[in-house]
Amino acid sequence: MKEIVGIRFKKAGKIYYFSPGSIKLDTGDHAIVETVRGIECGEVVLGNRELDDSAVTAPLKPIIRRADANDLKTVEKNKIREHEAFRICQEKIAARKLKMNLVDVECTFDNNKLLFYFTAENRIDFRELVKDLAAIFRTRIELRQIGVRDEAKILGGLGICGREFCCKAHMGDFNPVSIKMAKEQGLSLNPTKISGTCGRLMCCLKNEQAAYESLLKITPKIGALVVTPDGDKGKVVDANLITGKLRVKTEKSEVPLTLDRGEVKLLKDAEIKLNKDELRALKNLEDK
Repeated sequence: MKEIVGIRFKKAGKIYYFSPGSIKLDTGDHAIVETVRGIECGEVVLGNRELDDSAVTAPLKPIIRRADANDLKTVEKNKIREHEAFRICQEKIAARKLKMNLVDVECTFDNNKLLFYFTAENRIDFRELVKDLAAIFRTRIELRQIGVRDEAKILGGLGICGREFCCKAHMGDFNPVSIKMAKEQGLSLNPTKISGTCGRLMCCLKNEQAAYESLLKITPKIGALVVTPDGDKGKVVDANLITGKLRVKTEKSEVPLTLDRGEVKLLKDAEIKLNKDELRALKNLEDK
């Protein structure tokens, strides 16, 4: 067992584990730690606790100290510096006519590095831009090209459900989302219906997939052969996984019967498959 403290550096960001040593921290506290980017100040989201060795990637870096009032003032000053750096960088991008969109700027706690995040359709030669920024800020400059999912997570917004983006509100990291999930959930494979503002498959497909997988195990799929309560054999032509209602077409009925999944006996289930045309048309929605 190892004692850890979980620290997050952004809202809904990934949680990183650190070794607390003799320092006791509670949820909501702030701490100064060393990261691969340098010295940072983060918020404690998991207070001192023990985890199994298998759940921890060793070695853990130690927490330097609990953040005090002066440290929190430094964080606020850095935010002001980030806003100024954002404005200046945009001016330099426009002056050099670079085809890139600046998304965010981060300043490390120790002011040792400024990180500029941007999106672009193609690779950008930003070497001269880095020189411009280094001459102004007199610190290390790093530019990182990010994808549209990362851009949505940083900027935030409201989804078609009317709620804040999942990636911005609570997701620590992105999970793989596939066209197959949309197919299994019975959604229309219209790109505008299953893609988010970022233009990629909606993250909520992954959030709900476990529930749909459970329902698929107990619900005959479209195309399945079943026996009705009257003993007639039929084929499922429509299935609602949530309500469990099936529409079954038998040889004796011109109009499909509406039955509950518990009323029919499954003879042979069907498979949910994606055809090549569907995959080809929607493949770009899966890319990050």
